[in-house]
Amino acid sequence: MLSRRGDEYAIRLRGAELMNSRAHQSEERLATLGCAGLGAKPGARVLIGGLGMGFTTRAALDVLPADAKLTVVELVPAVIEWNRGPLASLAQHPLDDPRVEVVLEDVRTLIGEADGEFDAILLDVDNGPDAFTAPSNAALYGVPGLKRARRALVSGGVLGVWSVEDDRAFTGRLTGVGFSVEQHRVPPRPGSGARHVLWIARAP
Repeated sequence: MLSRRGDEYAIRLRGAELMNSRAHQSEERLATLGCAGLGAKPGARVLIGGLGMGFTTRAALDVLPADAKLTVVELVPAVIEWNRGPLASLAQHPLDDPRVEVVLEDVRTLIGEADGEFDAILLDVDNGPDAFTAPSNAALYGVPGLKRARRALVSGGVLGVWSVEDDRAFTGRLTGVGFSVEQHRVPPRPGSGARHVLWIARAP
């Protein structure tokens, strides 16, 4: 459900707030950290799992080159509709950028079909490795899912993962399949005492 109070929007599922338009700093950092260095790479290719309110997509577009291709995969049709409608202006209409392709699909499908295709894969799906919205999302964060993500990346490519909280077991799974990992704790908005967790995992 999409709700609005003044100029603030929220997306809720079964009464629980999944995201709020006031808190998007960590989503933007996921994009800037995950796409670091790609601004100078001709034809950079980036896959984003989870459209949200478009803030990750906008932040990625702001650092990617003019000939980049950004594929945004979203499982919920209504989220795409909202981002083309009432939410579009929040992140300055990122879906109107010609570099963006929006795909209505489970991001696992695109990752599973790719082989050395993406310079970066950014996952902002569910609450992170602790899948809250749909238990099937947990497959993204298990060992088989991480191996598929590594195969989908170019040599030295980056898997960026957003989470509402830390998960040491997930860090271990990343390193176990061969990624080198950095963790970042980022407030959801300036002045917040809360911290979201970002994993920036680089393939060999």
